Amino acid sequence: MIEAFLSQYLQMEEYFRTGGFIMVPLAVVSLTMWLLIVDRALFFRRLHRKNMDTQTAWEHIRDNRMPDPQQYCGAVSLLVSRFLSRRSNDRLLDRFILDETVLTINRSLNDYLALIGVLAAVAPLLGLLGTVTGMIGTFDILSVFGTGNAKGMAGGISEALITTQTGLLVAIPGLYMKGFLDRRARNLKQRIAQVGYYLRRHI
Repeated sequence: MIEAFLSQYLQMEEYFRTGGFIMVPLAVVSLTMWLLIVDRALFFRRLHRKNMDTQTAWEHIRDNRMPDPQQYCGAVSLLVSRFLSRRSNDRLLDRFILDETVLTINRSLNDYLALIGVLAAVAPLLGLLGTVTGMIGTFDILSVFGTGNAKGMAGGISEALITTQTGLLVAIPGLYMKGFLDRRARNLKQRIAQVGYYLRRHI
């Protein structure tokens, strides 16, 4: 087990070394992007679980009763609890408070999604930069040694191909997850807006 892990580690180290200095920003971009993806995925999953229906939400507001966090922890209960913590018991003002609460929650659903998209788009550009630097290194060797230094030429070509490959490996799943999270956020926004409209009519 330890030998297999050590072998994998050495292969990964060799892979990064061959890719050159561009592999460092690529690794930072990949790590940051996936941390944000996991954060958003867990956040959306929590908002989808243990959700209360519209009628139950209205009963909590009518009775001025906070949702039980052990029983409800979804997006609707978040809307209800935030509204109850700010309500004024003035009917007209409460409608404005409810509208503002819906908008605030919906805006929070977009947090980091644009940054995830930017990081996913930057990765192949970094890979292209690695391709350029690798080919420049190859041509430098060709200008000095001609075609007699095959090992030096192979190093530059390897750097070019590895950085391109890594950039695509980071970007493709990142863009897919960006689309997936956008759909989750859109569904939650629609749900919160529907509940907010229903509650506004009854306040």
